[in-house]
Amino acid sequence: MSNYGIRKTVKLSYQETIDKVKEELKEEGFGVLAELDMKKIFKEKLDKEMSNYVILEACNPAFAFEGIGEEPELGLLLPCNVIIYENDNQEVNLAAIDPEKALGMSENKKVNEIAQEIKERLERVIENV
Repeated sequence: MSNYGIRKTVKLSYQETIDKVKEELKEEGFGVLAELDMKKIFKEKLDKEMSNYVILEACNPAFAFEGIGEEPELGLLLPCNVIIYENDNQEVNLAAIDPEKALGMSENKKVNEIAQEIKERLERVIENV
């Protein structure tokens, strides 16, 4: 498995995990811009079955504004995705993108500082679920 996220397996149900992640994101200053139900999307578009899998597109507006102000093309790497899914054993997993890795290609010191702060916040989100 690739290592580009902050991840955890939880003892909550799938829906409880989604609700708790949204609550924790809000506590850390993030809003959910979109919620993509991949199970539903793949069924509708491809007539394919899969386990529960949701992508939450999370954004901290203050950091996004500051980062885009530093580097306008930073928007290519936004928002921060958080995923919640069930594996074959019905375990519920969650993961958030590691913003230091995602934004690590920037040579802008301020952008790297923002990435570090966002990572700390996302780590708390994952830890608190």
